[in-house]
Amino acid sequence: MPTRRETLVGAFAAAVLLGGRTSFPNASQPATAVNFDVPANACDCHTHIFGGPLKFPYWPGRAYTPETALPEEMSALHRALHIERVVIVTPSVYGTDNSATLFGMKARGTSARGVAVIDESAPESNLDAFDRCGIRGIRLNLTAANELDPSVARRRFRVAVDRLKSRPWHIQINATLAIVSGIQDLVRVSPIPVVFDHFGGTVAALGLEQPGFADLVELVRCGKAYVKVSAAYRASTRAPDYKDVVPFAKALIAANADRVLWGTDWPHPDAAPPPGGKPTDVTPLLQVDDGRLLNQLPVWAPDPSVRQKILVDNPAQLYGF
Repeated sequence: MPTRRETLVGAFAAAVLLGGRTSFPNASQPATAVNFDVPANACDCHTHIFGGPLKFPYWPGRAYTPETALPEEMSALHRALHIERVVIVTPSVYGTDNSATLFGMKARGTSARGVAVIDESAPESNLDAFDRCGIRGIRLNLTAANELDPSVARRRFRVAVDRLKSRPWHIQINATLAIVSGIQDLVRVSPIPVVFDHFGGTVAALGLEQPGFADLVELVRCGKAYVKVSAAYRASTRAPDYKDVVPFAKALIAANADRVLWGTDWPHPDAAPPPGGKPTDVTPLLQVDDGRLLNQLPVWAPDPSVRQKILVDNPAQLYGF
């Protein structure tokens, strides 16, 4: 007998094939109410849209295949969280095709900005068009590409800096702390703002003294890099509150609250197919309570004026809201 999820997935697929619409949510929605006053114009700085393979085909070289996560679902998430603004980031499953990200941005309107993935041959006219749509940076997803060699990261970073040096954009990097250390000298002299995803690849269980974390803190302290205190569940296995992440978040915020951003990482893709599965097998999205995660922000930043910076002021400056 099929499970409820399998039945709903079948109904969703049928609705898509028939050109209809459905309210079935593949992605998680908050189960916990927000317990603090979220400031006006707060921004979720890290989300993705998975628009469905019929309209937005996945990249053949992807490492996983996610369930669909639509703009309507994202809007429902943000209404529950009292979040008005959003940054949509092109995920690795689309390679350098940014169509799903642009689709999500258009659906959200002027409250959305985006981060694209490009290859070295992308013409300037494409970047000009992206800029008009609200793209404000490019992403180097070194973790998804399994590029753990700092020399490779250094080359890609130099190419990205050269490509963007005449644009008011930034470079967003998903990498390990070893890569952060390996490119820190380049980040220090970069004319382009740099953003590190998800605590810079910190592993909470390894403690504050783990190699690379001090380098990340110093880049934030001296204003040479932003860091997203996002997706605590990727840094920790201690659900549901990920308390071992607290000292890392506090250290980064204390270093320089003007260079800290917050994000959900919704719809929480699982980049590892089930055991024995193939990258082309659909892997369910992780079910994460983003209300409970947002409620950790006052634990990390008890001062409302600091939360104002993290949720509103810093995103407004970096993304041009």
